[in-house]
Amino acid sequence: MVLPSELLGKCLNRKVSLLLKDNTLLEGTLTGFDDYMNMVLEDTEERKGETVRKLGTVVLRGNNVVSISVL
Repeated sequence: MVLPSELLGKCLNRKVSLLLKDNTLLEGTLTGFDDYMNMVLEDTEERKGETVRKLGTVVLRGNNVVSISVL
């Protein structure tokens, strides 16, 4: 069985796409995480429909994440 923390460890320093509970899509480089799956993304862009906004470095609470994809 693969644990989520092991899988996130393999994604460190790679570009990921996160779908949040409010259907916002965040794309950025995963630079850190903790046991609660709180994450740090750098060079992050927020996508809501057609709108794209550059956010830079983001600390994201893990319980807001619905899915994670490696780009």
